[in-house]
Order: sequence, then structure tokens, then C-alpha cells
Amino acid sequence: MSPRRGGAPLSRAVMWRLAGTSALRHLERLGWNPVRHPDLRSGRMGRMSEIDGIGTERATCWLAPNPSAMTLDGTNTWVIGEPGAEEVVVVDPGPKDGVHLKRVVDGIAAQGRRVGLVILTHGHPDHSAGAARFSELAAAAAAGTSGGSRAGGVPVRALDPRHRLGDEGLAEGDVITTGGLELRVMETPGHSNDSLTFWLPADRAVLTGDTVLGYGTTVLEGKLGDYLGSLDRLRKFSEDVEAATILPGHGPKLDDPIGALDYYIGHRRERLAQVEDAVAAGARTAKEVVARVYSDVDKSLWPAAEWSVKAQLEYLNERS
Repeated sequence: MSPRRGGAPLSRAVMWRLAGTSALRHLERLGWNPVRHPDLRSGRMGRMSEIDGIGTERATCWLAPNPSAMTLDGTNTWVIGEPGAEEVVVVDPGPKDGVHLKRVVDGIAAQGRRVGLVILTHGHPDHSAGAARFSELAAAAAAGTSGGSRAGGVPVRALDPRHRLGDEGLAEGDVITTGGLELRVMETPGHSNDSLTFWLPADRAVLTGDTVLGYGTTVLEGKLGDYLGSLDRLRKFSEDVEAATILPGHGPKLDDPIGALDYYIGHRRERLAQVEDAVAAGARTAKEVVARVYSDVDKSLWPAAEWSVKAQLEYLNERS
């Protein structure tokens, strides 16, 4: 996470809000992206050659132009469809960025397809803020017009009712069959309370949203206990079904799901032990713990680390 001018860090809510709009793209044109990922020199469309267009036989990534410390190279919008099917499912339309939304809709139309359903891995703005407008654009493209309205838009399904458009939500055990697909829904709280994972059995692909990223580790808004449980569950599930790849909400796909999940679980357990040691050594606040435990991490990322440490401290307090 990069500090803003003046040295004061941006809050988590502000960072997600920025990442959920076209603001980052416009600020980058002015030479300033206040939340640019420290490993990315430019915020313009992330590392397009590496991520845009990746996927499986049925799933293709369309990378949104909102790279930042919170979103890595940008948000991965996944377009999923059976070979030859006219209808596709779109997972996480991404930020409220008209360029990105129109690019995805036009790309689907150019293939002679239409959007039958939009689903959300969770409600953070970098994944969901563009959903309502995308729904309108997709409905208009299907109708062959340039207008459209929310009432006549493509349905948007999510676990949290606040992010739905239409009567149907999503919950554990649901099976999506739009366009002949089979997408199975799993509730995997931790990154957020409404986080979902989707299993695409035909490609043996797990779409993890922000529960597992293409690189690095995720920020926790929910409870650490929930998150550890979700990771353990995904690890067992991936082994049982012999998953071949993870399609994350940010970053490149991971073709060793078991290895990726083992790393995530091991990393969280190791950090938790370090936090315990820091507390035993006298650290009392999340900021003090971060200074001890994350001394080898770029200081621009310490505010994000502080959020995770707070979740770890709460977890330790609940267990004591």
C-alpha cells in the first residue's frame, strides 16, 4: 500500500473505493496513483501481457485497469462459457470503469455471445462497483440497442443482498447452469464475510476471488478463524476433486492449487506464531506488532499488514 502525499496512509475503505472506480486510471494519467502497488511502475492496465487473456478452456480473464496495493495488477473479470454456447456467465465485472465494462461486453458480443448472468465472489467495490452498469450494458448488447435500464438488466447474484440485481442470491451448495455450465458455489468467509468460491468441474478450476490471490497474501476484513477454516476446507476440497488450477480475483492463475493453499495455510500459521511471540515480547498494539513482525516488508505495506494483525490479535484473544 502506498502512502498518500503528506505521508498519511489511505484507509482501507478509501483504498477499496478508489480501486472500485475509474479514479486510478485518471490519476495515473496525471502521474500519480496514490495506491499503486510498489512492484508496479505504472498503473496502466497492470501487466496485461501476463494476465489479460489467461484462463482455461471455459474461463477467460479480462483484466480491469485498476492496479494498486489492494488489487495487484488489477481486478480479474472472468468470462465463463461452455464451448459453442451462446450464453456466458461473468464473474466480478470489476470497478465502475466504463472503458473496462464496455471492453468486456463488446468482446463477448464479438464472439457472437451474450451475458446470461453476473455473479460476484464478494461485494468489495473493486469487484462489484461496476456490476449495475455492466448489467445494463450487457442487456443492451443482447437486445442490440445502446440504452438499457437496471430493471431490464442481466441478473446479478451475490451472497450479500445489497449487491444483487434480481430476486436470486447465492449460497452454499447452489449450482449455476446458465448456458449449460456447471458452476458450484461454496461459502468461504474470511477475506470478507460474504466471500464465495466457485468450482468449475469441467475445467477442474477453482475461482477463489480474494480468498487466494495469484501472488502475495490477502487482507482480512472478516475473522481469522473463519479464514483459516476456509483455507483448510479449500485445501481438502482441491485434493478430493484433483483441482488443476486456481483462478484468483487478482494476479495470475495458479496451476498448483495444493501447493498454493499449503503456502497460504503455512504463511498464516507462521505469522500467527510471530504475532504471539511479539505480544510475549511486549508488543501491545497492532502497530507495535507490525514493526516487529513485518520489519522485512516494504513500509508502504505496513498499514495493510496492520489490518491483518488486528484480525490475528482478535483471534488470539478469542482463544485465550
